[in-house]
Amino acid sequence: MAYSYKDAGVDIDLEADGVKALIKTLSYRRSGEHGMVGDVGHFSGLIDFGDKVLSLCTDGVGTKMRVADDLKDWHTVGIDCMAMNVNDMYVMNIEPIAFVDYIATEGIDKEQMVQIGIGLNEGAKLANLNIVGGETATLKGMINGLDLAGTCLGVQEKSKVVTGEKVVPGDVIVGVPSTGVHSNGYTLARKVAEENGGYKTILPSGKTVGEALLTPTRIYSEVLSICDKIDVHGMCHVTGGGLLNFLRITGYGFSFENPMPVPEVLVWIAEKGKLSANELYRTFNMGMGFAFIVSPADADELIKLVPGAQKVGTVIKEHKILLKGEEIN
Repeated sequence: MAYSYKDAGVDIDLEADGVKALIKTLSYRRSGEHGMVGDVGHFSGLIDFGDKVLSLCTDGVGTKMRVADDLKDWHTVGIDCMAMNVNDMYVMNIEPIAFVDYIATEGIDKEQMVQIGIGLNEGAKLANLNIVGGETATLKGMINGLDLAGTCLGVQEKSKVVTGEKVVPGDVIVGVPSTGVHSNGYTLARKVAEENGGYKTILPSGKTVGEALLTPTRIYSEVLSICDKIDVHGMCHVTGGGLLNFLRITGYGFSFENPMPVPEVLVWIAEKGKLSANELYRTFNMGMGFAFIVSPADADELIKLVPGAQKVGTVIKEHKILLKGEEIN
């Protein structure tokens, strides 16, 4: 049986259409100071603040929480929640400074809350920010289990913000390794795992599938120092939608000729799910959690600064994604 994200319950194309429909209704713009900078739709929203911009973004852990629930292990999901937010800021060279969490649950479990707090605290340490507040809502009858999300505030000098406007055809894409599945595609990953031996299945490394799926999302905090040393034209946080995320950066396209090594858990999911390359690379990060776009002259220097980084492709004129010559859509 061949699996797909859509058959598992998530239609990426429908989600994209829904988001576009929502954005079209968001026409109001604040009058007076501190207006909006740019359009809705980039990785993080920007607010004018004199010679600086403030940045806001929000994201959550998603159905990775279901894996944590099944394994009764919530120690690391707070890192995921933090990472999914701060990485969306690093994409624009913005420094995250504050965070608020939101927990919606069918009922409070003290031990669960302690473990979630441990992860959130570790994520805050890795990203060097303050958790300044949050909200917990008990929604019995409305929610099944627990949903963990958060909102992040960041700041940067206007002149240092990376928007992607400098990206041109011929630029080099430098990929940075992920730590695994991160926090996207879990509706499909869980379905494949649950129908092919479960979370206790042993992978070649000796880890279980469950352990691999709970590996926390990498926090790419080194981006800020990299952007001080290299003229970065654009960046991408590879989340839901896989390689299609790159189309958010610019009107140009991207050709990936040398994709990164794939983590063993994603190799296992691909094999057990009989997933096509198109399905895999539009659903998962496939080993590349973040990417820089730079001129050919800067690519080698960048690779020296980021362990595990490699050239994965180039920017092309046509607005599409190619993987070894085949279009991903």
